[in-house]
Amino acid sequence: MTPEKEMPLVDGKTTIIEKAKGEPERESWGKKVDFLLSVIGFAVDLGNVWRFPYICYKNGGGAFLIPYLVMLLFGGLPLFYMELALGQYQRCGCLTVWKRICPCFKGIGMAICVIAACVSWYYNTIIAWAVYFLFSSFRSQVPWVTCNNTWNTDKCTTFQDRVMECSNKTSLFSNETDNATTSGFVVTTASSECIRDRGSEDDWLTAASTEFFEREVLELQYSDGMSRLGGIKWSIALSLMAVYVLVYFALWKGIKSSGKAVWITATLPYVVLLILLIRGVTLPGASMGIKYYLSPNFSKLSDIGVWIDAASQIFFSLGPGFGVLLALSSYNKFNNNCYRDALITSAVNCLTSFLAGFAVFAVLGFMAYKQNRDISTVARIDVGLIFVVYPEALAQIGGSSFWSILFFFMLITLGLDTTFGGLEAIITGILDEYPVLRKRREFFVAGLICFCFVGGLVTTTYGGIYVVQLFDTYGAPISILLVVFFEAAAVSWIYGVKRFSQDIECMLGSPPGPFWQITWTFISPVFLLILFIMTLISAPPPAYGKYNFPIWSMTLGWLIVCSSLICILGYFIYYIFQTRGSFQDRVKQMIYPSEKPKHLTEGNPVYL
Repeated sequence: MTPEKEMPLVDGKTTIIEKAKGEPERESWGKKVDFLLSVIGFAVDLGNVWRFPYICYKNGGGAFLIPYLVMLLFGGLPLFYMELALGQYQRCGCLTVWKRICPCFKGIGMAICVIAACVSWYYNTIIAWAVYFLFSSFRSQVPWVTCNNTWNTDKCTTFQDRVMECSNKTSLFSNETDNATTSGFVVTTASSECIRDRGSEDDWLTAASTEFFEREVLELQYSDGMSRLGGIKWSIALSLMAVYVLVYFALWKGIKSSGKAVWITATLPYVVLLILLIRGVTLPGASMGIKYYLSPNFSKLSDIGVWIDAASQIFFSLGPGFGVLLALSSYNKFNNNCYRDALITSAVNCLTSFLAGFAVFAVLGFMAYKQNRDISTVARIDVGLIFVVYPEALAQIGGSSFWSILFFFMLITLGLDTTFGGLEAIITGILDEYPVLRKRREFFVAGLICFCFVGGLVTTTYGGIYVVQLFDTYGAPISILLVVFFEAAAVSWIYGVKRFSQDIECMLGSPPGPFWQITWTFISPVFLLILFIMTLISAPPPAYGKYNFPIWSMTLGWLIVCSSLICILGYFIYYIFQTRGSFQDRVKQMIYPSEKPKHLTEGNPVYL
């Protein structure tokens, strides 16, 4: 190998920069903003729109921000920062990084790849539904606003029908303290009868928007649940194919192509969200919806469940453990300020969740106002919020087609960013482990996309939403907590916080402060272990409407959980048997760093 040039490191030593013969040069971000937008795009996803607003209002409104920020400070942010620093220093993906710093835990990287594949099988189908809705919005009148379509039943009821019926049975406000709620909304005996129109939650009446989603988009009437999913609905399958085509052309050239794509997919959602927010707050009843969203109920803070919800929300919102932060930061320049990046991107993510709550509850307040209903009968935590409730609300605003197009375009771009990150974690992990594949990256990415598309076809069947719910319950939320616990333990307890801090000092010129070292060593691992145990104890079974998932399907769900976790245990056992030497030598081989990153070894490449 022929040296190209020399570059002094932080400690004054000189490292020769070379490019290995026959091996493609590892990419680096063209611009710092490409990296920031990619991380923000991954972290800000569909859950920011439907999950955070609901959890916030359910758990004490404005008071929920206290446990949310505490969990951000002591749980989410330290793990977020740790992964960015680890990926940037080691400059490799989720498989190779563990082989370097703690060889016996290479199974962590394998588990991450399995989880990322499981998520891709169902998450992109949700984007495909949004694509279907987007094309259905290009009409003079959106089709989910009426009951005179071929898919409607005699139980269908329009929004206007419910407004007329409810206006005669309910009152929005009341001075009677017996009926008062903390938000000022009332559900009287009459209104309890009036609200019996919540689609699949009741057998009496079904909202037109519910019938459009369930009987036209999904065509659930042709499925009997998990026992008989029915055939593939080809319009959804083609929508899913279109999603994967977009994903392929964003990823096939590596960060050079994905870094350009995120300029659109990571920025436009904010433009649309602000437009929807401005329009939402001008609607009648919007102020009451926002009040309901933020009204603090400090008594909720004594409920341990609120703190668990805050921990879960912040963890899954920031997304440590999915291998994405490792992959994206591995393309950074060596001396990039990853500490500042962690603060900026995590703050943007949390503020986006908070902002989305205003946009969502302003519209929910409008719906409650028009129907004289309590907001609690309108808000939902599942995908029904973005595919049933919110579209129905937009249909009541002048120019409904325009607002629907904007909304579903926002959902698509939010979902695509997260997909880019999830698949890039697999791609980077495998290509770093097998560098020869970098020469044929386009073909490798095409093969991965085909694998994910074929795996996701089961979610495009008539009963596909039940599979989506099964994967959403068991595919990642449980196993990822234990994966990240092992990750934090491997870095903090085996590789060592002292050594890790020295790595950061080598990059940034100064070590992380005592707060970060203490949280990495004690607080974050304990945070993850407690969250994992509480999730095992209190994890609800998969659910959609009134459908009861059969026992065998939940058994299948736990097998999905184990499919990733078995990688950690399996590789650990394999490594024990394949090591040689005395007991002490074998322990050293298992837990001691096996090699230095090539870019920090004299005679090997470093790209600053």
